[in-house]
Amino acid sequence: MAEVINSIIASVNFSERTFWISFASITFNPLWWNIVARYEYKTHFITKLVGGNPYYGCYVLALAIFSLGILRDYLYKNAIENQPVFSELDTPIVKTIASTLSTAGIVFVLSSMYALGVTGTYLGDYFGILMDARVTSFPFNILEDPMYYGSTMIFLGTALWYASPTGILLTIWAFICYLIALRFEGPFTASIYEKRDRERKAKKH
Repeated sequence: MAEVINSIIASVNFSERTFWISFASITFNPLWWNIVARYEYKTHFITKLVGGNPYYGCYVLALAIFSLGILRDYLYKNAIENQPVFSELDTPIVKTIASTLSTAGIVFVLSSMYALGVTGTYLGDYFGILMDARVTSFPFNILEDPMYYGSTMIFLGTALWYASPTGILLTIWAFICYLIALRFEGPFTASIYEKRDRERKAKKH
């Protein structure tokens, strides 16, 4: 295993500018939306900019996050195209695994968005748009955070399809960034709902 990892790393051209641009984009996105969403929660600055409607504010943030995601994917693909191919991965079996991973990842991402809706997907909680109950239907009955895991699967599927060690390395970094983001998002979102529940109980008494 260590030899494979070393071979993959050795195949990456770290002097290639597109690699670092993709790396920066992958790092920036979850960091940015967490900072912006928390600032919105504390100050409602986006909501105020759109006339005080939290739904419009959430849609603005959703559009920004979605657009940055498209840009990130483009930069990721561009980085792959400007890097060497790892010939050992360029086989029919690997391509089958790649297409399976990508398909499963797309299913997880799209079904998550369908189950949560726009506001549930794009941090509506931070705008005060809270769900009545926790979503437990597919794909949340399979994975705790299907959006992040699905995105990672798409990244990895793309890397394997193009036999790209650069793609694999960037996928690992993307997954690390997602795990870090979850350590901040999970507890903070839970605290929002705990506050809502306390306020509901207080009104009953």
